Amino acid sequence: MTLSSHLVELKKKHQNLSEAVEVAQRSPATDALEIAKLKKQKLHIKEEITRLSAN
Repeated sequence: MTLSSHLVELKKKHQNLSEAVEVAQRSPATDALEIAKLKKQKLHIKEEITRLSAN
């Protein structure tokens, strides 16, 4: 897998997590811990994108 294709995949995952967070926040049945978990995953992916883009 090339670096550019890996970045594209990471950006897709980041977008999917963004959408999942939005849906979870609108749903009163969603646990705050689950939302925090999704946000943490999103942050890790964003950090990875930033790290790889800096090279």
